[in-house]
Amino acid sequence: MESLSQLLKSMPESQWRKNAEAKIRLVMQDPLILKFRQKYPFLDDYTIKINMNKLYQHVTEYKNCSNCPGLDQCPNDMTGHYTMLTAESVSESSFIHEEKVACKKFTAKQMQDAISSRIRTFHVDPRMISRSYSFGDILETDLDRAKAVMQINDYVNLTIEEGLQTKGLYLSGSFGTGKTFLMGYMLYQLAKVGMTGAIVYMPDFAEDLKGMFQEPAKLKETIDLLKETDLLVFDDIGAENLNPWLRDHVIGAILNYRMNRKPTFFTSNYELSGLEKHFSFTNKDGDEEYKGQRIMDRIRPFVEVVPVNGTNKRGC
Repeated sequence: MESLSQLLKSMPESQWRKNAEAKIRLVMQDPLILKFRQKYPFLDDYTIKINMNKLYQHVTEYKNCSNCPGLDQCPNDMTGHYTMLTAESVSESSFIHEEKVACKKFTAKQMQDAISSRIRTFHVDPRMISRSYSFGDILETDLDRAKAVMQINDYVNLTIEEGLQTKGLYLSGSFGTGKTFLMGYMLYQLAKVGMTGAIVYMPDFAEDLKGMFQEPAKLKETIDLLKETDLLVFDDIGAENLNPWLRDHVIGAILNYRMNRKPTFFTSNYELSGLEKHFSFTNKDGDEEYKGQRIMDRIRPFVEVVPVNGTNKRGC
């Protein structure tokens, strides 16, 4: 944004004085400046004159904010900020000070960015956890799942009050009932109080891991992240193409590390008994019932089961 002096100097010399006087007159008659002078009656004409650029910027940026085009198109000198003025009188001299103040939209974006930075997503649309839905919002979306919503909200409140829990939640239900959405709500609410989280869409993540065989450092970094994050969600578990390595050395290792330390959460179309059958069979080794039982020993005692009822919302 051009300053008043730059704007005036860009005009032909013959127009300069005439336009300068008109611009100054408009600034001095603006209600913002009239109010400013009432607040600081000690300001003399000389101080006003030598600070005309500050007054002009204050007025211009206020008008820009009043007709805000959005942060992406903010026309002010500093995106998402406007100029505020104060004045002081020192030893019979007066001074005008300017300060850049963040607007509400900029502050809200900073908060949103801070929350989003605490949550890692693996093959889950980040927009799933980028909105701050209220308890009422998600309760009213589908009353058939009201009991599940209340259980999750109780868990969120308990964690905020008491700190990180050792038990997580296991959301089971039909396709499209909003299990992932509810986990996104939980992650967002707890990220607001400083907790970190990760949500992993298991079918695609399982395929990703195969490609990491050639990048052992990246594989270790990913597994370590899932071990250490405060809140971990395995989304759509049971739908992945299972192999012994994924079951025993990835999922099993992560769960073994987290149990009694940090909570792990699951969404699935299976009930716990169905998930145990899923983990008991791989295309490579066939039936391995004891290995299915072994991994379920790291899940079943460490979750509260939350049935999620409701209608299929996909495509709505």
